[in-house]
Amino acid sequence: MNFPGYYRSRRPSFISYLLVGLLGAVIGGLIVGAFFLEEVDKRIADIPKSVPDLGEPARINVVERDYSSPPGPVLGVADIAKEVGPAIVKISTLKERVYYTFFFGRMVQEEEGLGSGVIFDRRGYVLTNYHVIEDAKEIGVVLSDGREFVATVVGGDYYTDLAVLKIDGENLPYAVLGDSDLVQVGEAAVAIGNPFGFDNTVTAGVVSALGRSVPLDVEQGIYLENLIQTDAPINPGNSGGALADARGTVIGINTAIYAEAQGIGFAIPSNTAKQIAKELVEFGKVRRPWIGITQVWVITPSIARDYRLGIDHGLAIASYVRQSPVGSAGLCRGDIIVSAGGKATRTVSDLREAVNSAGIGGRLELTVYRDGRTFNVTVNVSEAP
Repeated sequence: MNFPGYYRSRRPSFISYLLVGLLGAVIGGLIVGAFFLEEVDKRIADIPKSVPDLGEPARINVVERDYSSPPGPVLGVADIAKEVGPAIVKISTLKERVYYTFFFGRMVQEEEGLGSGVIFDRRGYVLTNYHVIEDAKEIGVVLSDGREFVATVVGGDYYTDLAVLKIDGENLPYAVLGDSDLVQVGEAAVAIGNPFGFDNTVTAGVVSALGRSVPLDVEQGIYLENLIQTDAPINPGNSGGALADARGTVIGINTAIYAEAQGIGFAIPSNTAKQIAKELVEFGKVRRPWIGITQVWVITPSIARDYRLGIDHGLAIASYVRQSPVGSAGLCRGDIIVSAGGKATRTVSDLREAVNSAGIGGRLELTVYRDGRTFNVTVNVSEAP
């Protein structure tokens, strides 16, 4: 699926949970009740960036490479290409598309796809984008020296658009994943990949901005966040390739371009890629802490005044999974979470960070506003299904 302005391949978005039940709120002796609930229903569609309670993966050190070594000397573009280029691979995929015709009924058409990847471990682990290998029946990998391999999928993660493949070979080149937290706006950036099948193409530019967001699922309000923006030319086929810095380390995995402009591309930071890769290598999936809230309505001071609430901020639960930690703790639709882990919850990110801090198996204390009073409840954080 192509989102407006962005070149991406995405699967269709899934249907939002249906909202059920009634909300009662006693404010200063007045029952807001059905009027407030009706407004919750109306506002749900307009929630600016309410996202499923996904959190971030735990940090588990399983990848063999030691990424803590000090940075090397500053290199020119040619030397960066020599340093990183051998570890960049071309990924070819074969997918099946089923469609129906009037005369012949069900038909299956095979489609070929191209992308890029980065060997990041001498054992043959390859980082790429999830959308490059999604639903692929067969995956082939070609190295810059011409060697060809059949790849297996170690794991993929839709929410971060990252996947790890495995190839078996000897003397495999591999790139060093750098520290993306040290990246600065204006520093050199070199993109290496296979745009339109042109093998090992090198383009250069700078880091244009940090902390950018790109929509992943507009209807659900899910975004790829904290991306690196670069003006190093990136085209279809570069997806999954490397964005390298002047020291020859990979600081990002190229993932998207803004199709309506020139020189606006985006890469997933290497620190995010390292965390996700470690999870995928060890567990085959990304484990995320979860409490079961699927959608919220952000309560701002103006909304609180309009409904004469006794609080001035919070997250109203719009939908949740009944058989989940919050359901087991007795929370329900319409409850307003005003703090989590002792910190105010003014945005969805505030709650997500609190859940992440508690971690899988941890306990998270929430302060909740209901019917004109506040109370504390402890939620047992579990692993997202």
